[in-house]
Amino acid sequence: MTPTIGVFDSGFGGLTVLRALIERMPQARYAFLGDTARLPYGSKSRRTIARFAAESAQFLVRDQGAEFLVIACNTASALALDAIQDAVSVPVLGVIEPGAAAAHAASRTGDVLVIATDATVHSHAYTAACRSLGLRAFEKACPLLVPLVEEGWIDPSTATGNVTAEVIRIYLAELTAEAAAEDLNPDVLLLGCTHYPLLRPLLEAAVPAGVRVIDSAQAAAQAAVQIIDGRLSPASAVAAPATEISCFATDSVDKFERLGSRFLGRPVGQVQLVDLGG
Repeated sequence: MTPTIGVFDSGFGGLTVLRALIERMPQARYAFLGDTARLPYGSKSRRTIARFAAESAQFLVRDQGAEFLVIACNTASALALDAIQDAVSVPVLGVIEPGAAAAHAASRTGDVLVIATDATVHSHAYTAACRSLGLRAFEKACPLLVPLVEEGWIDPSTATGNVTAEVIRIYLAELTAEAAAEDLNPDVLLLGCTHYPLLRPLLEAAVPAGVRVIDSAQAAAQAAVQIIDGRLSPASAVAAPATEISCFATDSVDKFERLGSRFLGRPVGQVQLVDLGG
């Protein structure tokens, strides 16, 4: 049986989660929704975020037949996961707990650095998820990184990529100094934003020696495979047919189509405009 998996984000950064899912389950049908008309979620109240996220989840389940949902949005995962679970009858997975679990598996010191957007850091969701696993986490907001990714300033061989590399260097220098002041000995850097996987080569070049970079998008995809109970094995994926992907957005369809392929690693195709209300 070919499963239908719904993937939701407030924008299109969550396409990195979809990309990781496709790598592991290429035989699935995917429906991706970016609620681009109502982003950024981080500036909204918790109640509003919960309503927006629940409406998006219901669209994917009711209208697209999703049998499993991956919430590829850190803000929604941090502030609205319970509301989403209450709104639909299918299993729901966020990105935060899988990311923390992957950090736990990778860390030997028990100390973790987290970089994310302002909204995610202020929610302290990663700190809570790491603490529940016995980890100490130190979070830092890196607000310049998302616009740099969306501008395409990510190639280390270019002058613009060098600008981004310098911004990353400054952020990480501040972060490691602040963590050291708290007597932390981190050996993991957890990426708490779905835009950041596009910066992984730059981040890996900038982290201190001995620090591993963990991508919460990859961790969420792996957790989804396990929850779906291995219906698609890695061996069968080699000979899998073409993946079926349907992309939807509530606004900015042209921008989605233009930038989405950068995040997905393949053309996103024609993005369909949907109206979920105000």
